[in-house]
Amino acid sequence: MDIQEVLSFVDELVFTKTGKHLSNLQVAILREVWQGQKYFEIAEENYCSEGYVRNLASELWQILSNAMAENVNRTNFRSVMERKQSLIVSSNFFGSVGNDLIISNVNVCRDISSDISSPSKSDKLQQNLSTAPDLVKLSDRQKEIANLEKWILREGCRLIAILGNSGIGKTALACYLLQKIKTNFDVVIWLDLNLSPPLENTLKSLILSTGNQTEDRLPSTLGEKLSILLSNLQKKRCLIVLDDVQTLLREKQLAGNYQSEYRSYKKFFKLIGETVHKSCFIINSWESPQEIITLAGKNSPVSLFPLKPLGLGASEILRENKLLDESEWEKLINIYQGNPLWLKIAVNTIQEIFGGRVGEFFKYEQLYISEELAIILEKHWQRLSEIEQKVITCLSQKMEPLSIAQLLTDSQLSAQELFNAIKSLGRRFLIETKMQEQETLFSVLPIFRQYVISNFEDLEKLH
Repeated sequence: MDIQEVLSFVDELVFTKTGKHLSNLQVAILREVWQGQKYFEIAEENYCSEGYVRNLASELWQILSNAMAENVNRTNFRSVMERKQSLIVSSNFFGSVGNDLIISNVNVCRDISSDISSPSKSDKLQQNLSTAPDLVKLSDRQKEIANLEKWILREGCRLIAILGNSGIGKTALACYLLQKIKTNFDVVIWLDLNLSPPLENTLKSLILSTGNQTEDRLPSTLGEKLSILLSNLQKKRCLIVLDDVQTLLREKQLAGNYQSEYRSYKKFFKLIGETVHKSCFIINSWESPQEIITLAGKNSPVSLFPLKPLGLGASEILRENKLLDESEWEKLINIYQGNPLWLKIAVNTIQEIFGGRVGEFFKYEQLYISEELAIILEKHWQRLSEIEQKVITCLSQKMEPLSIAQLLTDSQLSAQELFNAIKSLGRRFLIETKMQEQETLFSVLPIFRQYVISNFEDLEKLH
């Protein structure tokens, strides 16, 4: 049985008995009791006292016991719900009458206004887009726009991570999407996390933009701020974009680990993904925080959206810049991984030095890396852990892809270290895989390989 089904069922049951939906903390109690957590653990996770959690849980168990005509408590909650599974999903337990559910002998009205596909009913759209970038032309991303629009408006995704390396177009895609679908929401917000604000600052900005609270009346504790924001997200339909989330994550570590001062964001994103509300967060990042990877999955309201290279769709960029030798364009696109920013940097060089002639450019150095691009790739290199740098170095020394066995020998890493490094590099979009004779082979992105070769002449010393 899925916990989301349980939460929806209990919410309707509690609303029928009390006229109120589950609070954020009640949802957290149910979810974490379902996972076997003790009250003191739930209190610690939700920044409140154990006594408060016990009292709130006791009230909840009493409501459920009365509604279900049997004793319900922390120790038997999951077993009771699993035993009632057939009742929850079968027509013997509830039948549909119009927009109501008949549960046992209780008539429960559905809240039609919370339907995920219904447009906003607010008279005026509230917008906080002061840090949003200018809307730029988007190259060949119609399919991506359609998928994201479906996930948000039809499937009710609460948290989407748009992922990809620098310059792939995450910010442009999110900006275009926001402008396209914003009329379906009551509030739209764009926050740039490039300066790595503490969670308290981010919550303050979001609370003031989504609700009627004033700055002088905001609570002091993190837990209370989280509770207010989640309440606002349930009352209004909000679309919130958080850009440059990778600035919260640690360098020299495997992908997805927070810097120590930003670890509270882990709980924040977990709550956004797990708590029932009618809003949607979109985060843009070079890599996904680990908890979002854990939450994402089929039929989950949390989704990962790795942004793929443009492929031949990038020809539009070359055409707009009036490059010559169209027969060489596909080769140029492949070398720079269909990355719009990396391609534009290469295009500038071809225009300035070769008069736009791609063929002449290829007579010299295929994988030319300008100073501007080198600075960008350096940022990626600096984020890598030591074991990731070792694996990248091994891959960079070979023109052909390598197997796990070859990498184990060349890197002198343990199997566990190697597997962690490969998984992390994949999440950073710096390596590629292919199958050959039922064996998985790995290679580094050509442009990144050239960066490593150009900047570290003695590769052996790197590992």
